[in-house]
Amino acid sequence: MQNASTSPDNAAARPTGSCEAIQQYVEREEARESFKQEAVASWAAYQETGRHLTGQEVRTWLNTWGTNDERAVPECHT
Repeated sequence: MQNASTSPDNAAARPTGSCEAIQQYVEREEARESFKQEAVASWAAYQETGRHLTGQEVRTWLNTWGTNDERAVPECHT
């Protein structure tokens, strides 16, 4: 006979799945918030300095990754 602590119907008997799901949710939300804060800080820095890279400059640089002609990060400009 099963008691309350080993019964499959008892949520406390199987906390792993729900605890993992909650932990994953919290981690995703923390990562999302961190991303938002970084974006806001980047936008503030751009508004203050005007320094940036264009999308094309970034694509050109990324296209060199993994090649014999891999280039350094381009310099930001105004």
